[in-house]
Amino acid sequence: MNHREIKIQRLFSQQLVQPRYTSPVELVSYMVAMQAQDFPMAKWAVGVRIPGSTEKMVEAAITRAEILRLHVLRPTWHFVAAQDIYWMLDLTARWVMAGETAREKQLELTKDVFSRSNATLEKALAGGQSRTRNELIAALQQAGIRTDENRASHLFMRAELDEIICSGATQGGKATYALLSERVPLARRLIREAALAELARRYFTSRYPATQQDFSWWSGLPASEVKQALESVKQDFTTEVIDGVTYWLPRHVESVRATQVNPILLPTYDELLISYAERGASFPAGIEQHMKDISNRGIFWPILLKDGQVVGTWMRTLKGDRVIIELSPFQPLAKAELDQLQDAAQHYANFLDKKLELIR
Repeated sequence: MNHREIKIQRLFSQQLVQPRYTSPVELVSYMVAMQAQDFPMAKWAVGVRIPGSTEKMVEAAITRAEILRLHVLRPTWHFVAAQDIYWMLDLTARWVMAGETAREKQLELTKDVFSRSNATLEKALAGGQSRTRNELIAALQQAGIRTDENRASHLFMRAELDEIICSGATQGGKATYALLSERVPLARRLIREAALAELARRYFTSRYPATQQDFSWWSGLPASEVKQALESVKQDFTTEVIDGVTYWLPRHVESVRATQVNPILLPTYDELLISYAERGASFPAGIEQHMKDISNRGIFWPILLKDGQVVGTWMRTLKGDRVIIELSPFQPLAKAELDQLQDAAQHYANFLDKKLELIR
């Protein structure tokens, strides 16, 4: 296996080529967790991996509580299948909380504040209610709890990690909050050893080829637990060393040597980049001058992907029944390549159920 084969294999393992799943919950369960801090783009991260899917289909899965959106890794928002949420929080919540301790101290967010905030949110959402962020901020303020200086974000995240709240029914395409115990009343728990194995097994199955460092970055787990997780699943995987780097792959996976892959419009924070600590396989030589166009200060922009590598960026504007998509390739593209990108843009327009206006 070489670096070109790494990038092609990842397209297959991440369901961007020859996808196998037909529903959002199947896809998210397979991926185990998908970064979702940009809600509109996160829905496309799911949709781009499911042939014929629509934004309404993804929103319906959220409304039915088949998939949830909340903080569970690193910390940032992720989509997680409902049946996985309790064992994942059992595994990761304490490490996410540990990473927030210093900032919480600066904001004077004490145990008492979190306790009062959780109680307020429980009361506001009781009885199957789904409320927006602004509605819940108003409830917190009425209870005398400060929400300024981004305190609200920390209060909501702690309530998620404490298994109080999660994503609620989508309202007009926008995210809401609801009570986790009402959305997912049956809790599936795993002992810690089994949870570590489950997370590692699904990560390497859905993102191979990947390294121990990649899994460590993506999961946010400490080195001791990463080592334990890999030790518990090593019988299911094989390793291959390329340029001194050890990659993990499922034992029974066929090598893929595709010579050409159609262009794809990927969203912000897509797992094809976010899943890996080292992302060189996704970038062609000479792209260094464009790196700030792709990612700057932790913000990732929507990318144009050709043959498994980033060749540009794109942006969208919604206007009524139209979606305006502007392509920004890093190098001039041939007409045939632009025509293929038009097909990729049409895929996204179809997902939104909107007419396409393409600027290229």
